[in-house]
Amino acid sequence: MIHDPAGRISLHHNPERVRVWADDTLLADTRAAIELRETDYPHRQYIPRQDVVMGRLLPSPTLTHCPFKGDANYFSIELSGEKLTDAVWSYEQPFEAVAEIAGYLAFDTRVVEETIGE
Repeated sequence: MIHDPAGRISLHHNPERVRVWADDTLLADTRAAIELRETDYPHRQYIPRQDVVMGRLLPSPTLTHCPFKGDANYFSIELSGEKLTDAVWSYEQPFEAVAEIAGYLAFDTRVVEETIGE
């Protein structure tokens, strides 16, 4: 477990199976997620890219900044004719306190279904 200097964020390796679906399309399936717990936010599963169907993701021009994690890049999800804009994000060069999530992907669970466990 790693904590950020402000005590707002902690990282936890999640040994359970994490799957992400958009409609009936499986977008991610892993047993190597890192759960990021941040004060006042829902827990987020950060998933290694090798466990994500990257062909369904389109890079977005959207960039945001978090004072605790760094700069986030976004992706949209492309499904048969539908596009879920900025539904995925990644910190390519996060701050040192959360460096372990570099390049991992998190999904907006308001627009996708995320299951944890079998």
